[in-house]
Amino acid sequence: MAGIYIHIPFCKQRCRYCAFYSSTLYNIREAYVDALCKELLMRKEYIAGEPVGTIYLGGGTPSTLTMEQLKRICDTIYNNYPVTDAPEVTIECNPDDLTPEFLEQLRSLPFNRISMGIQSFNDAQLKRLGRRHTAEAARQAVANARASGYNNISIDLMFALPGSSRAEWQETLDTAIALQPEHLSAYNLMYEEGTPLYRNLTEGKVTELSEEENLEQFSMLINSMKAAGYRHYEISNFALPDRESRHNSSYWNDTPYIGCGASAHSYNGTSRQWNIADIKEYIKGVENGTLNFEVEHLTEEERYNDAILTRLRTADGLPLAWMREKFSDRVNTYMLHAAKKEIALGNLKEMNGHLSLTEKGIFISDAVIRELIYV
Repeated sequence: MAGIYIHIPFCKQRCRYCAFYSSTLYNIREAYVDALCKELLMRKEYIAGEPVGTIYLGGGTPSTLTMEQLKRICDTIYNNYPVTDAPEVTIECNPDDLTPEFLEQLRSLPFNRISMGIQSFNDAQLKRLGRRHTAEAARQAVANARASGYNNISIDLMFALPGSSRAEWQETLDTAIALQPEHLSAYNLMYEEGTPLYRNLTEGKVTELSEEENLEQFSMLINSMKAAGYRHYEISNFALPDRESRHNSSYWNDTPYIGCGASAHSYNGTSRQWNIADIKEYIKGVENGTLNFEVEHLTEEERYNDAILTRLRTADGLPLAWMREKFSDRVNTYMLHAAKKEIALGNLKEMNGHLSLTEKGIFISDAVIRELIYV
């Protein structure tokens, strides 16, 4: 089983991550969709005819495209790839794009899962993050999606936001849980250089929360989601029974996937490759019949490190039989020796043939994973 990821690097906000402002430059979006469809045709053999079980349109914001453009992308995939009978087909959307009219049109396309970046249900925090929607608009977006028949909804939240209190974070969690999304992802806020938030941090306009407060909000997240019946199946991800993200799980489970679009990454089991990030250069290359990309052929040690970095983040952890099948005795011996110390410290456990993080280890997962990385 393989996956397809389509990268749509457009949004309606004037941020440095979007080379073009999609609200005004229809022509560049049209040229980009042309290039995407051509790339999909050019690279059909990359996943060697594997059945496609997941399709994910992310970004950016795919909901800034027209329905006709979205239809062309879907048609190209379905007409040229062996899509399974019951695939998971996800589209990322801004909450304020999810109007009843938009959703009614979207229902005519194969999408059966909606992922929306809500980030917070606190209006002051949303404004500080530069988000266009309000908390009420986010709640209404979920209601609209439900009314349109979508029964697989994922929402993204952020914790440890500048100036946020535990009470505010708990209110956001309670609001999210009350909406009963099938899936929730929550990420620790990162201050990325070049963003307005990073600039505000360096200028002293906002203050980063302490490590202690970060861990406390992470603990609140875990406890609240578990109490509401969600499975903590990956460090940042929670799902109701059988509603784990099949597409994201493919990244963690060594499943091949093809990524199309500017800066999109692909993986076929032995190598990684990624397209050029510049949108104009990406389009120009595809129009000329040549893809601009870089490729990295993975050594055994690099493949092992990838397995540690991804699978140890999941609740299932590392299947030891799979590790013995995939890697040499030398690498497995290295792993077990490094793991022995973390098991003794109570950060890792070996159970039912799997090596996984303990509840204690989850809170220091980066440090535990570093101990097992092959240097």
